[in-house]
Amino acid sequence: ILAEMRNILNGITAMLTVLYPLAVYFGINYLEPWKLAGILIVLLVIKLAINYSDNHWSKPLLIAGVLYCGFAIWSNNLVSLRFYPALVNGVMLVIFSSSLLSPPSLIERLARLQHPDLPPAGVMYTRRVTQVWCGFFIVNGVFALVTALWSSFEFWSLYNGLIAYLLMGILLGGEYVVRMK
Repeated sequence: ILAEMRNILNGITAMLTVLYPLAVYFGINYLEPWKLAGILIVLLVIKLAINYSDNHWSKPLLIAGVLYCGFAIWSNNLVSLRFYPALVNGVMLVIFSSSLLSPPSLIERLARLQHPDLPPAGVMYTRRVTQVWCGFFIVNGVFALVTALWSSFEFWSLYNGLIAYLLMGILLGGEYVVRMK
């Protein structure tokens, strides 16, 4: 029961943090920036507490998010709220690229959960997919940063709250189609 509850809480907090750009877009009319950052920090701390005992790849991302939220609370500035998606992409890039430097790659680790005896061709393929994700995080992170610095609040919300997720879905779907061939 404890594991099931943990999975449910993980799912809920993941869903709520994914909705962050939309929460900022709609919430800024009703809440001060520090309160929105406070809500996010609570979600991240819950997620960190749930996964604390695991040696989970998301820990650096969660810790970076908590530190970022602390800064956003301290600055209480709308602009500071806009940098979170760029930070997430940067940390994901570090996590994925560091797994390339000290194998197995992150995608290989995930693949081995279903296929423990991954053949050498599968290892090469998962390494290439990890490299593709690194490229995605670079490009998406640059777009997230550009929208944070120079776009309207509406476009920042649209890109980081919808378009970026659609692009991730296209990449996931495209990789699945390639893998099936």
